[in-house]
Amino acid sequence: MTHTGSVKNASRHASLGLSDEKAVLMYETMQLARKFDERGQLLQRAGKVNFHISGITQEPSQVAMAFAMDLEKDWFLPYYRDYAFVLSVGMTVKELMLSIFAKGEDPNSAGRQMPGHFGSKRLRIVTGSSPVTTQVPHAVGFALAAKMRGEQSVSIVSFGEGSSNQGDFHEGCNFAGVMKLPVIFVCQNNGYAISVPFSKQSAGRIADRAIGYGFPGIRVDGNDPLEVYRVFREAHERALAGEGPTLIEIMTYRVTPHSTSDNDLVYRTKEEVDHFKALDAIPAFRQYLTDLGLWSDEQEQELQARIRKEIDEATQYGENAPFQSIEDAFRYVYAENTAEGKEQ
Repeated sequence: MTHTGSVKNASRHASLGLSDEKAVLMYETMQLARKFDERGQLLQRAGKVNFHISGITQEPSQVAMAFAMDLEKDWFLPYYRDYAFVLSVGMTVKELMLSIFAKGEDPNSAGRQMPGHFGSKRLRIVTGSSPVTTQVPHAVGFALAAKMRGEQSVSIVSFGEGSSNQGDFHEGCNFAGVMKLPVIFVCQNNGYAISVPFSKQSAGRIADRAIGYGFPGIRVDGNDPLEVYRVFREAHERALAGEGPTLIEIMTYRVTPHSTSDNDLVYRTKEEVDHFKALDAIPAFRQYLTDLGLWSDEQEQELQARIRKEIDEATQYGENAPFQSIEDAFRYVYAENTAEGKEQ
């Protein structure tokens, strides 16, 4: 994030309708997501959990897009790197730890599914599936239902740039454009579809595909969370006004391997990764808040101590929690008879 003077800085988040408290909360959520992600990688390397998939450096944009949404009315269809997004809409570190430890209390899947398959009825997070981009037509369906019911809600769905080449993406966009549905399509373009660089995935910009479906496509710098917030707030307003979908391509970078099962240095160099690590937007956002007098070294120390305590407690709880019982493993597959004799 670049700055051109204290006067401009002083009004930037306020001019977007963000209070000082919300701007600070955005930063705190970015840090919480980062520290959870780092702990997840350490736990996998220590053999404590089987698998982790990282979203490091994508947190600022994920937090920003979540803060532009209505947590009471909208529907959320995240993809597997969206830790910062789901934390922003109300999921807790404890719940995420139960997921990566695959324990029975995991609210996403009771430990049945890999980490990153989010789902919470309480938080309006629609359960995700393993095939990539299947969440796109689901989001379109939620938007259609909202329009048919006359509800003032928007569905937001995210996915990687590699999966934007799947048929689900194109079919979802086409239907949403024809029906002018209140849905925001979010392509988090982090440069690689596992080992395939973007240059070998597409000859054009993902955002430019929107024109073929009759709605706007916008490309935004993921390292500028306030600009991300602005773009998503406008897309949200368009959707509620009946103006239809928006496709937003967030330009970001995956500094970690695709997952803990991947050796990323087979297909890219350490120098390339280090270059993008140096562009990390979290320190830049901290400096922005510091320049405004909204953040200090003392607050940073307090925050890091609080996050460390929260993550330590969640880790201990997740590690010690029981796995799902064998009997329960067979539930939720077939209809069941309740005590009243009715099927559920």
